Amino acid sequence: MLDKHNNHLRYCLYARKSSESDERQAMSINSQLTEMRELAEREGLNVVVELQESHSAKDSGKRPVYMKIMKGVIDGEYNAILTWAPDRLSRNASDLGSLVDLMDQGKLLHIKTYSQTFSNNPNEKFLLMILCSQAKLENDNKSINVMRGMKTKLNMGWRPGVAPLGYMNRAFGGVKDIMVDSERAPYIKQIFEKTAQGVPGREIQRWLAEVGCTNRSSKNITLSQVYLILNNTFYYGKFEWPEKSGNWYDGSHKPLITKELYDQIHVGRMDYKGKPGSKTFAFKGLLTCGKCGSAITAEEKHKILKDGTFRRHVYYSCAKGKDRNCDQKYVNEKDLIEQFKKYINEHESEIKVSFQIQRQIIEHQKLLLYYLPKYGIETNKIKSLQYYADYALSSPNQKLMTEFVDGMQVKFTLSNGTVNTKER
Repeated sequence: MLDKHNNHLRYCLYARKSSESDERQAMSINSQLTEMRELAEREGLNVVVELQESHSAKDSGKRPVYMKIMKGVIDGEYNAILTWAPDRLSRNASDLGSLVDLMDQGKLLHIKTYSQTFSNNPNEKFLLMILCSQAKLENDNKSINVMRGMKTKLNMGWRPGVAPLGYMNRAFGGVKDIMVDSERAPYIKQIFEKTAQGVPGREIQRWLAEVGCTNRSSKNITLSQVYLILNNTFYYGKFEWPEKSGNWYDGSHKPLITKELYDQIHVGRMDYKGKPGSKTFAFKGLLTCGKCGSAITAEEKHKILKDGTFRRHVYYSCAKGKDRNCDQKYVNEKDLIEQFKKYINEHESEIKVSFQIQRQIIEHQKLLLYYLPKYGIETNKIKSLQYYADYALSSPNQKLMTEFVDGMQVKFTLSNGTVNTKER
């Protein structure tokens, strides 16, 4: 065995602590340094450098400081290591192999721990390998136990990790579950309901800020968070774990919405190809100013009602691109809709629409032919375009309204709040 007082041994003192749960009982880095310094002074060990890091040793090649130590040994900066215990150096086969390989090459001459020494002889290297392999076995067993516990928890319907907004993680009696956040849950539910009614995401985000619904950081909920909520199946009772794995579980938590509401939202949203949260103004491209010929612009206003809901109002007016002094009045979108319905009712036979709208009218007519007779309405009195126009222009789905307006092969002017036609 090497003489511990031999001056040709130059030690690197190495301390490591992982934040993972399997090392919570390990000594802190400061405690390791204190104990090793006292040991070095007591036994006269020549420590030429001290290195430390906070990192798990379960996976090889993931510890930058440990890799630096290996390089230091190879380059001859030091030829011995002082550390608290063998598992501070290695908990995986690859790192253990590199230690033993450096011993075999005669570059690593000595490893000193608080209670043991390891030098380049068969018995001590074998003991080092056993101790480090035991540490690896403990890690592997813990991983298996964690996965087994995780699988049991999933089968019981409990989603791992932080609960989505609207829920809270709860622990009692050693059992962890997920409970409804009574403060935020009503607002989360209304996000889905408003979306089903055709309210855009940007308006929902604005409404959440106005009613004071925040995220867990007490900050306003962002537009991206609104869309994450709308895409989360957890709210109707199912979840996928891990994400994109294809493994689905029935949650044991209380759903905030029904699956029917979730599906209703996503059937509509999947068809939407526009930019998320972008504003939609159905009549902008259809109208020009009847006085100066400028394009028509639009803006939206919101009014919060006493019950916490809100109403959206859209107003159209001259953009004044050709005449900054144009005095044309604005008109409410609701008034425009009524004017367009009246125009379509009076001129149905003269109006041409795009092929896409023709197809939608046909599909809508099939439904009418099925349902209207049940209510005593004669099907031979159905005006296809008129009925579909009433349906599309009255829909809370802005995309449906916009598609219909855009599909009309007629151009309109807006003069003093009244629409007039002109050929496209």
